[in-house]
Amino acid sequence: MKYPSRALAFAIAILLGLTARIVLAQTSLAPIRLSPERRQLIGLQTAVVEEKDLDGRMETTGLVEPDEQLESTVQTRFSGWIRQVFVNQTYQPVHAGQPLFTIYSPDLLNTENEYLIALNAADRLRTSTVSGVADGAASLSGDALERLKHFGVPATEIARLKRERTVRDAIEIDSPLTGYVVERNVLPNMYAQPDARLYAITTLSSVWIYAAVFQDQIAQVRVGDPVTVTVDGYPGRSFPGRVDFIWEAMDPATRTVRVRCSFANPDRLLKLGMYVNVAITRRLGRGLVIPDSGVLRTGLRNVAFVDRGDGYLTPVEVELGAHLGHSFEVLKGLRAGDRIVSSANFLIDSESQLQAAASTFAPPPPGVGVPAGDAQEGASSATLTTDPSPPIRGSNKLVVALRDGLGKPITGARVSVTFYMAAMPAMGMAAMRAQANLSDRGDGTYSGAIELASGGSWQVTIAASKEGRPIAGKQFNLSVSGSMAM
Repeated sequence: MKYPSRALAFAIAILLGLTARIVLAQTSLAPIRLSPERRQLIGLQTAVVEEKDLDGRMETTGLVEPDEQLESTVQTRFSGWIRQVFVNQTYQPVHAGQPLFTIYSPDLLNTENEYLIALNAADRLRTSTVSGVADGAASLSGDALERLKHFGVPATEIARLKRERTVRDAIEIDSPLTGYVVERNVLPNMYAQPDARLYAITTLSSVWIYAAVFQDQIAQVRVGDPVTVTVDGYPGRSFPGRVDFIWEAMDPATRTVRVRCSFANPDRLLKLGMYVNVAITRRLGRGLVIPDSGVLRTGLRNVAFVDRGDGYLTPVEVELGAHLGHSFEVLKGLRAGDRIVSSANFLIDSESQLQAAASTFAPPPPGVGVPAGDAQEGASSATLTTDPSPPIRGSNKLVVALRDGLGKPITGARVSVTFYMAAMPAMGMAAMRAQANLSDRGDGTYSGAIELASGGSWQVTIAASKEGRPIAGKQFNLSVSGSMAM
């Protein structure tokens, strides 16, 4: 008989794993008992359910963008031609009052001339004795001054007009704040309209970082949550911030929501457009916590195996809350202090399904182990013999003797014997299972044949039922002679 190669064994293991997960969604689970040797073989480990403060950490990525609340734009309230451009680079630093460019505007030039004429007339007629003349001249100069202010003429230019009483064909437009130019649309000799956005200037003392949070985690994020950012370019350094806004729309392509985080940036180390790592800390109060490896998630339900002692494991369906780093919050199903299996859950799940399918397990009283090979169903007993004995890799004959509590033979029963060996990935071996349905030979004796694909330690389950009701069962480990399948 040919046995699978190492590569084929891995493929079989994957297929068996997928099958087991499908079965889990449809089949009930039963408690099981594992011997110390079997626990050691599969690397079983346990963890304690703890009650603690739930400070979750959600890790994602983000991009650095300017703080829109600190941004200012530069526009003119009149049309004209750009003459000189003094600030001609994006991200060039500027300070408040610094000249950005000069512009020639016929409309502005006419308004300045009107202001100077009215200003000069008001000066000449200030001492007039004619009633209303001085007041009228002052009113005209005031109206002309208001028109200049409506045009957005800087106060420095108005002061110069009063002082020098001359009109320039181009005026300077200054920066409204100290910061950096993040947008520039100005070129010499360009014609500018009042609706043109000529400059965008912002201070980078504070920046925004938009983090991408998946929809299954967004309910756990709150405005005000602490945020920490790390950047590959600054190893060992982190930047603190906080969540200050959560978008109401989701990106349909990535299924994420933009979460805006605000950061102080006094040293301007966070550059616009930087790709950063974002960690959002969530404070969720107190609750029960288990390792994420301590729960088997099927998509339809979540199962944990509680260690009752002496290798006795009970499956429990649990309701999970938030995923906190490498742990899960438990809402229902477990109590503080419970000890659960934290590794090899998949193998334990497979054995539990076998027990449930065979309907052979009757749980012992709490805290009491069931020795391997002892009967587990009332006072009836099931005894297995093999030919050859011990069994070998290959063909074997099985004989089961059924007796009631008084030692009398039980006839007319349905008897099956299942051999199961857990997967051993380190050896390239998939899980193996063989089952034989035995025939009634009379006098409480049942026999049949079975083919075993490997030598080694197998878990044997005997299931006997009559008229649809389990009457006897047995589970124990049995060594099979011969080489291991590879």
